[in-house]
Amino acid sequence: MPQSHDVKAGPPRQTEASDDEIKRRGRRGFLASALAVGGGYGVWHWLGTRRRDDGIPWPLRRALETNESIARDFQAPAHRAAEIAAGTAPPNPRLNGDIGLQSRVDSASWRLNVAGLASGNGTASLSMDDLLALPVTRMSTRLCCIEGWSIWVNWGGVRYSDFLRRYPSATRSGEPADAGQRPHDLYDYVAMATPDGDYYVGLDVASVIHPQTLLAYEIDGAPLTAAHGAPLRLVIPSKYGVKNIKRIGSIRYTGVRPADYWAQQGYDWYCGI
Repeated sequence: MPQSHDVKAGPPRQTEASDDEIKRRGRRGFLASALAVGGGYGVWHWLGTRRRDDGIPWPLRRALETNESIARDFQAPAHRAAEIAAGTAPPNPRLNGDIGLQSRVDSASWRLNVAGLASGNGTASLSMDDLLALPVTRMSTRLCCIEGWSIWVNWGGVRYSDFLRRYPSATRSGEPADAGQRPHDLYDYVAMATPDGDYYVGLDVASVIHPQTLLAYEIDGAPLTAAHGAPLRLVIPSKYGVKNIKRIGSIRYTGVRPADYWAQQGYDWYCGI
């Protein structure tokens, strides 16, 4: 006798009711998408018509300032960026950024102009010999680019806190600057710029006087190259690379938050890692 086989039932036949439901869902989905697109365009248009604050619409600037406040609270003054043994980073590190490096600078004639000092008329014009006379610090820290990559680099130069002791800034009270005992008496900000003024950064003084912040004139045990910011650059491991200004021509202490090149392009002013 032929064997019998169980026959499985096929999928239920689609009814007109289910067809109508699919159409309704399709219409609702289209309407929801249209509303989302229209709402997004409306918000974008509204943002575009708001007054600008430091280069971008003020609601976006407030959002960046919120991020800044969180980062500043997270990074206590004692927080240190990662380090490896001095001089052990791979040589010839990757380059980042060339704004402000277009013209040639002779290290022999270069000067670092400092404003907001406590003594004399509040200004000084320093040569490289003045910086070389200060204690040298060498360290290997990571340079983190805002584009997402990072590298370890061997640096050498003057710890900024040592520079401040030799060339003290003016203070709120008029008393001598003491970053260790009275950091609150210092002005809140430091502005730095390249000699041509094409690149400039604004920094909070707490990050500038951090023990890992250097005015660097060496890389891999040799003088900085032009592409790496000769004759002097900032190394500040607590910040992204955009704050590590190359070829510093001027430093100014101020109580007003200074302009910052990338902050005016829509980036976070604080730029902490």
